[in-house]
Amino acid sequence: MLNKIHLKAVALAVTGALLSPAAFAADSTPIRVGFLTIKSGALAAGGKQMEEAINLFMKERNNTIAGRKVELFVADTSGQPAVTKTKTQELVEKDKVQVIIGPLAAFEAIAVDDYIKKVGVPVISPSAGAEDLTQRKPNPWFVRGVGSSAQPSHALGEYAAKDLKYKRIAIIADDFAFGHEIAAGFQRTFEENGGKVVQKLWTPLNVADYGTYIGQIKPNVDAVFAAFAGGNGVKFVKQYSEYGLKGKIPLLGAMTTVDEGILPFMGDDALGIISTGWYSANLNNAANAKFVKDFNAMYKKDPGYYSMGAYGAALMLEQALKDVKGNIEDKNAFMAALRAVQLPNDPRGKVTLDALGNPIMDIYIRKVEKRDGKLTNVVIKTYPAVSQFWTYKAKDFLANPVYSRDYPPANNLEN
Repeated sequence: MLNKIHLKAVALAVTGALLSPAAFAADSTPIRVGFLTIKSGALAAGGKQMEEAINLFMKERNNTIAGRKVELFVADTSGQPAVTKTKTQELVEKDKVQVIIGPLAAFEAIAVDDYIKKVGVPVISPSAGAEDLTQRKPNPWFVRGVGSSAQPSHALGEYAAKDLKYKRIAIIADDFAFGHEIAAGFQRTFEENGGKVVQKLWTPLNVADYGTYIGQIKPNVDAVFAAFAGGNGVKFVKQYSEYGLKGKIPLLGAMTTVDEGILPFMGDDALGIISTGWYSANLNNAANAKFVKDFNAMYKKDPGYYSMGAYGAALMLEQALKDVKGNIEDKNAFMAALRAVQLPNDPRGKVTLDALGNPIMDIYIRKVEKRDGKLTNVVIKTYPAVSQFWTYKAKDFLANPVYSRDYPPANNLEN
């Protein structure tokens, strides 16, 4: 298979590069890092958090990694695929960046995938969870700093059925790739463990009001699973309460639905929501304690999905640069080092990458509580070392279609 052959060649290249004296003679010019973010629209809240995290990371290191100065080139994609392609081309062809952290959204990452393959620039995704980028259509120049879209929701689907004993669930989610894939992963494991998804509601990414959709939620479901990105969770949770459903039908959430970055804007309406994710600001380890302390000191708030995603991507960049002695000019060696990254002391816990460039890491079931007057996601269960393939064999998983609006098929929907 071409992708496997390419990855094997890259792995061989890094072995030679690390043994070569040239690997120890990195260029003294600054390393040029591109950063794709979003500054407007529904996903701007996440884009802001990503940029805050990368700025904190660079400040902590005095803009120096592996003994070399780093120049950061920030580009605003506006959350538009066409703009994302243009900005990516500008970073590569005009700014001559040697590695890119970004973009934010799944549909943006898909839009630039072919271009990244063509020009061969290393990309570390800090947010985009598009499944096939590390599954059926792996890009040899792409690694993920975060989980695939469905990686956390596999765990929540099982938890909802086995631990919470829910039998009937309605799903409401953003109508784009990220929302589709999150919902599909949840549906698959929930139904495999005896539950039924009896309703699916898809909402436009820039919807102004959720009232029409909330009014359609079946009254006889055990819970609602809500999958939203950016600031959409704030609007939905508020209106869910206003329509009188809080206290009647429990809410389950994707990681981004009740992300730490937006929890302060939700108020008590968010209390009790159970969600899933690969991070919580409450994780009890030394690396996370320092990260949260530093983030709080700089921004007066907790880090969440988007901030941890960008910070984690930067940690991967740092480790790979150290492994090649700062010699990013040897693209093949640097890319192989990225794919071999291991982070034993990441704020999320231990993080390694699988053969396709996707993290294997702990997944946490979290519950929104108020502590010291502040809303926070408290970990109530941990699923250790979770793969993007959950408990399935990779070969069997990849033989099925990519998760979507229509896969797995919704055989239990009710009129």
